[in-house]
Amino acid sequence: MLRATLRGFLAHKGRMLLSALAVLLSVAFVAGSLIFSDTVNRTFDRLFASTAADVTVSPKEAFSEDDQFTSGEVPTLPAALLRRVAAVDGVADARIDVSVQNATVVDARGEQVGPTTGAPTIATNWSVWPRSPVRLTSGHAPHGDGEAMVDADTARKKHLAIGDTLRVIAQPGTFPVRITGIVTFTTTNPGAALLFLDTPTSQTRLIGRPGVATSVNADAVPGVSDAALKRRITAELGSGYGYRTQDEQAKSDAASLSTFLDVIKYVMLGFAGIAVLVGVFLIVNTFSMLIAQRTRELGLLRALGAERRQVRRSVLVEALLLGLAGSTLGLATGVGLAVGLIRLMGVFGMNISAAEMVFRWPTPVAAYAVGVLVTLVAAYLPARRAARVSPMAALSDVETSGAGRPLRVRALGGAVLTVLAAVALGGAAASTDTSDAASLLGLGILLSLIAAVVAGPLLVRPVIRVLGGAFPRVFGPVGRISQRNALRNPRRTGATASALMIGLALVTGMSIAGASMSRSFDHEIDKSLGADFVVQGANFMPFGQEVTDRVRRVPGTSAVVPLRYAPVRITLPNGKATKLTGSAIGARADDVVHLQYAAGDTARALAPGRVSVAEPYAADHGLRIGSRLPALFANGRTTVLTVGALTTGQGAIGGFDDAALMMGLSTAERYLPDSQDAALYVNAAPGTDSDALRATLEKTLKPYPQVEVRDQADYKALVRGQISVLLNLVYGLLGLAIVIAVLGVVNTLALSVVERTREIGLLRAIGLSRFQLRRMIRLESVVIAVFGAVLGLGLGLVWGFAAHEVLALEGMAALAVPWTTVVAVVAGSVLVGLVAALLPALRASRMNVLAAIAHE
Repeated sequence: MLRATLRGFLAHKGRMLLSALAVLLSVAFVAGSLIFSDTVNRTFDRLFASTAADVTVSPKEAFSEDDQFTSGEVPTLPAALLRRVAAVDGVADARIDVSVQNATVVDARGEQVGPTTGAPTIATNWSVWPRSPVRLTSGHAPHGDGEAMVDADTARKKHLAIGDTLRVIAQPGTFPVRITGIVTFTTTNPGAALLFLDTPTSQTRLIGRPGVATSVNADAVPGVSDAALKRRITAELGSGYGYRTQDEQAKSDAASLSTFLDVIKYVMLGFAGIAVLVGVFLIVNTFSMLIAQRTRELGLLRALGAERRQVRRSVLVEALLLGLAGSTLGLATGVGLAVGLIRLMGVFGMNISAAEMVFRWPTPVAAYAVGVLVTLVAAYLPARRAARVSPMAALSDVETSGAGRPLRVRALGGAVLTVLAAVALGGAAASTDTSDAASLLGLGILLSLIAAVVAGPLLVRPVIRVLGGAFPRVFGPVGRISQRNALRNPRRTGATASALMIGLALVTGMSIAGASMSRSFDHEIDKSLGADFVVQGANFMPFGQEVTDRVRRVPGTSAVVPLRYAPVRITLPNGKATKLTGSAIGARADDVVHLQYAAGDTARALAPGRVSVAEPYAADHGLRIGSRLPALFANGRTTVLTVGALTTGQGAIGGFDDAALMMGLSTAERYLPDSQDAALYVNAAPGTDSDALRATLEKTLKPYPQVEVRDQADYKALVRGQISVLLNLVYGLLGLAIVIAVLGVVNTLALSVVERTREIGLLRAIGLSRFQLRRMIRLESVVIAVFGAVLGLGLGLVWGFAAHEVLALEGMAALAVPWTTVVAVVAGSVLVGLVAALLPALRASRMNVLAAIAHE
């Protein structure tokens, strides 16, 4: 039996090619995701380990180091601690770090030197120590105000050389520097731009205060562990600072990045799962059709003494060989995919193309598990069907697929699943809790998808009779035959169309959700943003006071209202402490934004020491007007804030959480004195031409490339653009599933042509031309593809409407159906059908008529 199995597999290897390709693509996506994730994690782990000292002393952190990205506040400690740390027993080397990531570096052309997305621009002091991750390779170190060094990668990308002049825009102000040296990373540079100054210049120019540092770093002498050195330094300095060993610092540095990379990995694995699911339909169809075509062969094996379990095992061994071959090729393809993903990350500012590729043992295990197990599972039902065929029935070509009872079982199962799906989706639409609604939505999508797959064959006849109803009238007998061919085997047609249905349903549902989000944001901006212009930092980064001062001096403005972000940890009435990112806005907020209140007003919300919160958040956490909230700000300052107003939402001032915490600018300036503006709301004075004012603002801010001037239309376009980027990414990932679905249509048609060889020969013999034969197969392909598109559109519309109800709980209540996408899906399905039929139709038209008639 093993020898017969191997011969059978090799004899039909061409017919299994597309199934192997489906396995290959699915496995490649899984392997590529894992290799990419492991490579990026290993690269950054090494980088963070090489930059971290044995012990790092930092300001007592209220939250994370990322808070300077939102508030601009840079926590510091006295540089004089260096002497005390250096004197601790066991310290071999000690140094201070004066580093910020909120500075902007501009070249002589006025262009930003550092990356605008992804990796940061780091301005820091230059120090020499044994394990430094950078080394001076040309020129000399900076000495005194006006000198700086840059890293070699940035110099190469921006065409910088020793002697070139740069402008540095930092929190205290703007200052010029001349490049005196170039440094090179001893490890991989993931795309960051580095600017090195001497220590006194870093303190005064980057921080604005001499005698401060952002951290004190110490390395241990041989024989002293990091933990022991940490205890000794802590005993010397006391509990007023934060202490981390090298491992702790590296883990802290990698924490936020690891979360981001995990999201990417699991999203990609999720889409890989979709591709695997689509591939299952292709594999099931392949083995079902091959077994139907080999009934004589299998029957002969049974007649010669092969037992049912041997026949079943024979089919599963073929599936095993298919899975192993597809997995092996998919694993190799996954390496190439990972390389492509790494290069793609460079486009977004994270350059790790020089990193060593990481190939850990879980990757091949996962790849072969997915490829082999999925293939075996998909082939199991066809294998059981093959084992049930009796020798006499097989040798006399009796149809073995059955049509009665299994379809009744499908009808019952489909009906039950449809009811359960409707209950779940209805529950999602009716729920008032976002988390519960999202869970019910996911359950409803899963159940409805399974219901559509189960009931798909039952829908083939009624739907295709409608879709292909015009074929006989338009194309005559050829159209009638093509329609009947699509109806001949509902299970096969349903499985083929289901693969296409899944991808198109997700595309449709995501399109509705994205369009609804865009329209909701448009409505929210129209309703709440009253300013003529918004001056905002790129990537929402804060900017220095000199930008605000310049805008205030622009003639023709009637109001310039700053907005800042204020990270704060509040203690709720139940005793739970939670971190929020509050918005702090100037006193003339009503002139530039239209805030809506459930209780209180702007004056009470922005009064010193008072805040407003979103009314739903207040209801969930027991807050009301007058509630007192103990607060800890990012720089360690504490106070008690009082709820002065309840808003109906976040409005135009943004926010990063559902609390929509808002305070007056005076409160933020008191407790976060070094925070920076994140946006300026600007109104034109009566009689001032808006276009002229915008041109003046842009000219005034030309020296500051890190800020942009936007009107309301630009603001809407910005939000729509961000949503479009996300949707395009989703469409790209779903493209793999759609490609596999197209392969499924090709596979079904190709095997169907082989199965109907004798029939095709007879049709040709009675006068069907090659052109008519190709048209017949194309029409059959188109009607199957359109059937899948109709099912996908129906499911996608239901999912999109349900998703909109969940989004409405987050304030995105506007519903939008992108009819252009709907039309594109239908038109695309026709194109898919035509493309999928090219090779099968060509093969069929080239058959020798006499040989086809004689085929058995």
